[in-house]
Amino acid sequence: MSDSLLEFRDVRSGYGEAVVLDGVSFELKEGSSLALLGRNGVGKSTLLLTVMGFVNVARGAIFWRGQDISRMAPYKRSRAGIGWVPQEREIFPSLSIEENLTVAARAGRWDLASVYRLFPRLKERRANMGNQLSGGEQQMLTIARTLMTNPAVLLLDEPLEGLAPIIVEELTEAIAQMSQQDGMALVLVEQFAEVALGLTQDALIIERGMIAHKAPSATLMQDPDTLERYLGLKLG
Repeated sequence: MSDSLLEFRDVRSGYGEAVVLDGVSFELKEGSSLALLGRNGVGKSTLLLTVMGFVNVARGAIFWRGQDISRMAPYKRSRAGIGWVPQEREIFPSLSIEENLTVAARAGRWDLASVYRLFPRLKERRANMGNQLSGGEQQMLTIARTLMTNPAVLLLDEPLEGLAPIIVEELTEAIAQMSQQDGMALVLVEQFAEVALGLTQDALIIERGMIAHKAPSATLMQDPDTLERYLGLKLG
């Protein structure tokens, strides 16, 4: 039996007549992790939206555990086990942390106890309303709420953007634990390339809507020429 979880085969997608992704192919296996890297506007977030079904596939196909889901509705993809953590967070401001977590919970290994172990800060403030949380706490809540749906893969769209360094550290540790200890499959879009590469097994660099480079994350971390060429990043 194949251990393929998510697969893109020659996918073209975009908005109306505008093509954003073109000829994208990759495979994510059960429990593996993938960093999506690239400059702003190259199609990284669009790729996640395409996985979720919010952007139409014009050519090619998306497979989830061997099933073609290219025309499947977004809510069905969520129920199938694809968890999305959007940039906008979109928590319920008038509900408490605990209510936010339980409102869409599904049975599985991720429950209140397990997400509180992952995010102790949320447990401490579990009675607080969503609108009483800092930006970093809202991001923790968004990730925890997605985990409560017990997905097989987590799509993270720039989860560290605009956060204080101490929150970045806490979130980085939580993501590492999910991936390395709990075996959660991840697709991570992140502007902090060094952080993303440190959290994932493999990486794709996207340039003008196409995959320009594929490599194990550890290998790419040791390839300063490629990082500078595509990301403008100088290490060391």
